[in-house]
Amino acid sequence: MRASRFFIATLKEAPTDAEVISHKLMTRAGMIKKLAGGIYTYMPMGLRVIRKIEKIIREEMERASAIELLMPLVQPAELWQETGRWDKMGPELLRVKDRHDRDFIIQPTSEEVITDIARSEIHSYRQLPKNFFHIQTKFRDERRPRFGVMRGREFTMKDAYSFDRDDTAAEKSYQAMFAAYVKIFKRLGLTFRAVRADTGAIGGSLSHEFQVIADTGEDLLVYCPDSDYAANIELAEALHLNAVRPEPTFPMEKVATPDTIRCEDVAKLLSLPIGCTVKSIVLATDTPLGAEIWLLLVRGDHELNEVKAGKLPGLEGGFRFASEQEIIEHFGCPPGYLGPINTKRPLKIVADRTAAQMSDFVSGANEIGFHIRGINWGRDLPEPDLIADIRNVVAGDPSPDGKGLLAIQRGIEVGHVFFLGTKYSAAMNCSYLDETGTPQPMVMGCYGIGVTRLVGAAIEQNHDERGIIWPDAIAPFTLVICPVGWSKSEAVRLAATELYEKLVLSGIDVILDDRDERPGVMFADWELIGVPHRITIGDRGLKDGMVEYQHRRDKEATRVPLVEIAAVARQKACG
Repeated sequence: MRASRFFIATLKEAPTDAEVISHKLMTRAGMIKKLAGGIYTYMPMGLRVIRKIEKIIREEMERASAIELLMPLVQPAELWQETGRWDKMGPELLRVKDRHDRDFIIQPTSEEVITDIARSEIHSYRQLPKNFFHIQTKFRDERRPRFGVMRGREFTMKDAYSFDRDDTAAEKSYQAMFAAYVKIFKRLGLTFRAVRADTGAIGGSLSHEFQVIADTGEDLLVYCPDSDYAANIELAEALHLNAVRPEPTFPMEKVATPDTIRCEDVAKLLSLPIGCTVKSIVLATDTPLGAEIWLLLVRGDHELNEVKAGKLPGLEGGFRFASEQEIIEHFGCPPGYLGPINTKRPLKIVADRTAAQMSDFVSGANEIGFHIRGINWGRDLPEPDLIADIRNVVAGDPSPDGKGLLAIQRGIEVGHVFFLGTKYSAAMNCSYLDETGTPQPMVMGCYGIGVTRLVGAAIEQNHDERGIIWPDAIAPFTLVICPVGWSKSEAVRLAATELYEKLVLSGIDVILDDRDERPGVMFADWELIGVPHRITIGDRGLKDGMVEYQHRRDKEATRVPLVEIAAVARQKACG
């Protein structure tokens, strides 16, 4: 490709609404153009990156025996009504009507459609297993689209769906997809981590996220440096920090704590470690008989994990934070001084594992301006109704596998694999006939990769003050030839053109910058765009038979003999 025939539209400044580096750099590098909130046109430079990502995904999916098809962007409401998701999904599901007033949705995912295909096309155990995938546009009507392609409304996703005869076979399909994902992200040249994860709105049991490691990531990843343990913080198990509950050593007493509502402030006032305090979180579940109130207790320096809380018996159907009026009715005071002693109405008490092993702890007195210290389970209040893991882990907690201490880093979710079981096949009567002719529900798996999100995640992980630094495999161009004085020197033009033609024949994705720009402008453009390999050809170097090679991460260029540069470029760009 010659630059004069391509479309290059770099900008010196990022748009004011760009919050993260990937959004800023993709816009400045001319890779995306905003059409509406969370909706972008992928310009030629950005589209080349997307196509390279798609190619790697397709190759590895096909190696894993997945079969490509293409499902529609628009789906009939009837399928979503079969599974109940038509009513369960909120306003992020974009609903539309056709001219006949029939309901449709713009797909955010395709479980219903692929299950409909399987139930109509797969009839016998002899046809299993099957794994279908497609790469297609998705739409989720985010309330607040932001971060460019990282949190857009319209995006491209690869989703795959496996169908098996039983759990054992389905787990094999799951592991095959897991292995394929590892290969994909390695080939993309990204530093990533696979972590256990919550299944979320998709449902199912077993689930792993693939996270690109980046300081700007929204997700917190928990891992053990001394073992293979890794999980999203939503799922990471928090062990109790006291093997045995200590015996009481202090009497219980009410103490004045005026204008002191935070655990850290209470601890400071009483000259105690914050780990001696207990935090109260009040939840409510709505029942036909009215609201049921739950008091959840965690150590003062710990935070409630809402995903874990939502899996507790009685809360799995959904919960909300109690209103101030409900809190006053049950505790006798507003938030800030709440605790498990002297409540006004019956409620359910759930203690985190660590909180349940504490003694002589401090909690609210259910009276404005007062706390109680020296509280002990059994002596001063009954044992909790339930003891469970309901907190977020923190760095330094023991690893659940017993092999070290936990560490935490940030990541960007770019892929997710789910073991669905029969969640969708049972709801949609998707079955096959076994060897005895008996109908059995197909067991499913679901596997997604955010294609366009990967573009942003790669940039968040690979950039500097000058611009993007693409991994070779997904760079819009692998190598750029920068001739200095293109219009002024025939020698430069001939050397650059000859090298360009050699590299094209070698299969290198090379672009020749024949725009006749000044060197500073030319170099700044390609550093911003992030092409990983650059060869500079100028009259001064040619007089000595030399050109310059520089990797995007190199601080300085290296002089290379002109007669050797084609071989060097092949070695550098092709590994």
